[in-house]
Amino acid sequence: MNKRKKNSEVKNKKTRSQKKIVTFLDEFKSEIAAFFEINNEQPFELQQLHDHFDADDHKMQLILNGLLDELIEEGRIKRTPEGLYVSNVSANVLIGKVEHVNKNYAFIVMDSPLPEGSKLSENADVWVDSDDLRGAIDGDTVRITLFSDYRSGRRREGRVEEVIARGKTEFVGEIELWPKYGIVALDNRRMYEDVYIPENKLKGAQDGDKVLIHLTQYATRSRRMEGEVVEVLGKAGSHETEMHAILAEFGLPIRFSEELEAEANAIPDTISAEEIGRRRDMRDITTFTIDPADAKDFDDALSVRFLDNGNYEIGIHIADVTHYVRPGTALEQEAYARATSVYLVDRTVPMLPEKLSNNLCSLRPNEDKLTFSVVVEMTPEAKIKHEWFGRTVIHSDKRFSYEEAQEILEMQAAADKAAKEEGFIDLSAPLPYAKELTLLNTLAHKLRADRFAKGAVNFETVEVKFRLDEAGKPLGIYTKVRKDAHKLIEEFMLLANRRVPEFIYQKSKDKGNPNTMVYRVHEEPDMEKLRIFAAFAGRLGYKMKFENEKLAAQSLNQLMEDLEGKPEQNALEQLAIRTMAKARYGTEDAGHFGLAFKRYSHFTSPIRRYPDMMAHRLLQHYLDGKPSPDRAELEPACKHSSAREQLAANAERASIKYKQVEFMASMEPDRVWNGIITGVTEFGIFVEITDTASEGLVRMNDLNDDYYELDKENYRLVGQRTKKFYTFGDAVKVKVKETNISRRSMDLVLADANPTRSTSSFKNTTERSRQRSAGSSPKDKGARRKRR
Repeated sequence: MNKRKKNSEVKNKKTRSQKKIVTFLDEFKSEIAAFFEINNEQPFELQQLHDHFDADDHKMQLILNGLLDELIEEGRIKRTPEGLYVSNVSANVLIGKVEHVNKNYAFIVMDSPLPEGSKLSENADVWVDSDDLRGAIDGDTVRITLFSDYRSGRRREGRVEEVIARGKTEFVGEIELWPKYGIVALDNRRMYEDVYIPENKLKGAQDGDKVLIHLTQYATRSRRMEGEVVEVLGKAGSHETEMHAILAEFGLPIRFSEELEAEANAIPDTISAEEIGRRRDMRDITTFTIDPADAKDFDDALSVRFLDNGNYEIGIHIADVTHYVRPGTALEQEAYARATSVYLVDRTVPMLPEKLSNNLCSLRPNEDKLTFSVVVEMTPEAKIKHEWFGRTVIHSDKRFSYEEAQEILEMQAAADKAAKEEGFIDLSAPLPYAKELTLLNTLAHKLRADRFAKGAVNFETVEVKFRLDEAGKPLGIYTKVRKDAHKLIEEFMLLANRRVPEFIYQKSKDKGNPNTMVYRVHEEPDMEKLRIFAAFAGRLGYKMKFENEKLAAQSLNQLMEDLEGKPEQNALEQLAIRTMAKARYGTEDAGHFGLAFKRYSHFTSPIRRYPDMMAHRLLQHYLDGKPSPDRAELEPACKHSSAREQLAANAERASIKYKQVEFMASMEPDRVWNGIITGVTEFGIFVEITDTASEGLVRMNDLNDDYYELDKENYRLVGQRTKKFYTFGDAVKVKVKETNISRRSMDLVLADANPTRSTSSFKNTTERSRQRSAGSSPKDKGARRKRR
């Protein structure tokens, strides 16, 4: 017994001794690196370093020499040809963007490359204490210095030395008035301090108003954040104020100037005979539009003509916006600046004034309209035999809503089925345009099947919609269901968006240096990211293969099919989409992975997207036989359009989140909701409420039955005492604890402490744990938008 105790004491003493040596080496190495940071211009002989660090005996000299070699290998210091040691200052200075994810700390996402010889991955962000941000805020581009011990095995840490560029200077928040000043609590969840507003900078704001402010002073350890009111948006909490606040928060315009409206209103309403004479006249061909029931701008129409040879002529007609919006005009400048329309839950903020978007350029029924068209001759098997591109004039015969078109398709399908199975002949009047709609639907199904056969990915994401009363209050939440009528329009728009760039490419005299075009680019996914996602999906019981791009598409499509109707469907679909590269605009012919198109552009929505206007102008440029413009001239507009699109998407999500939180705040406080865990973090678990697709946070402090820690490898929180865990995909029951409408956030608490998980998920997780233990390793608002 005593012998075993003595051996145990020796073993523990040995372990403590080893731990002490490792700690000493880490600290000694940091001390050496700090010495070179301070004396960053002076070279040193080895003997000088021995003397400075009191390395008198041979053992200490060997340790010092070894640590110097490590610092050289890591790029922290250099050895000159003369054998002198000097600081490698550039290796310690990096440039990145601030992501202030927590009140106490931020991460700096790197823009500059890591030092040569670094053993860290390129995406290793730098942790910075909030006190070391030195006035930098979320979104700022900064120059940072890494701390000396950043390679000692701990996280990479540093401090901000300089703010190179401000990401944002204007913010929205609610003001609280005091006798001589105001205090604004900002809506932005990554801004953690209130802003002081001097009395002479209040601009008439009243207590409780929502205001747009401009920051004039940034917070440091010794000073507060200050600002001035730019605009009073209205009383906080009112629907109209909050919608304007969202637009202001993302720097999006609320209205057009009087001068711009005047320029638009001055455009003639009539189409001259001369203009019609310059175009292909297609007014006598059956033409119609299919759009959301509440749409006001109809920028695309389809025409159908049955040919004597058994084929079909399908016309895809797009509003000819560039006929009215000419280069050099104020309208052109405004369209470029906005770059996109913005769709909030209750309104559209258009790219163009109403005179254009809802009148001149809107393909309204029973009116002659100017269009830019793609006209194809198509076989019954949906193969293109001939195609034509050019400017046209059309006359829409009918305006269908999606619901109306879908009803006709379903009624015709039922009648055809009855005739086939029962020999029943329907003698009633034929459904209007049923023949044309049925043909288009049949062709669309074949086009869609061909896309998927070639590797397109079937992302059918959930689109949240609201029923609002006249005051904008949400009465209900539902998810939009896409049926054949939606997919019919989508397929023919995709066809036009594919054929236009292909036609321009084929007109290139030198295929090695093709004609310049504005493409919608979606690069192939990073296979390593896909494998990480596959491993994660595997933990939930979904098997995936990502050996190459073709198998990746097939595997993703199989996942989408397997997820249909499952509680984790929305969460896992969103995670899969985030794994993909973001689609963008560019002049590089890089293809579209998600659609499996070699070349793809945006051509079909010029009323609401500036890149489509660019595509129209380029197509006409080549139809006129002109030479290819320099792609460098168009690239800035592509980058600008991509950035504006992202801003608009963020604003749309914010408006949805706002209405979701407002709706949940109106529900009974004790109501129990079914939810699914969509994320786990060191501060809690995110839960999506199944009925409303609303996401909230169960904070770690409210998991009070145990002390939980984050198990990053397995995406779960694990209780130290009970070993109970909460993991991604678990079904839970929750109650709403607190809602913050201004910040669009919601805190939840668990109503049932026992999560339920699928058998496969639970089996996989427990099996991994076992292996590790064994030593192995009224008003329906919204708008159609499909950002392909």
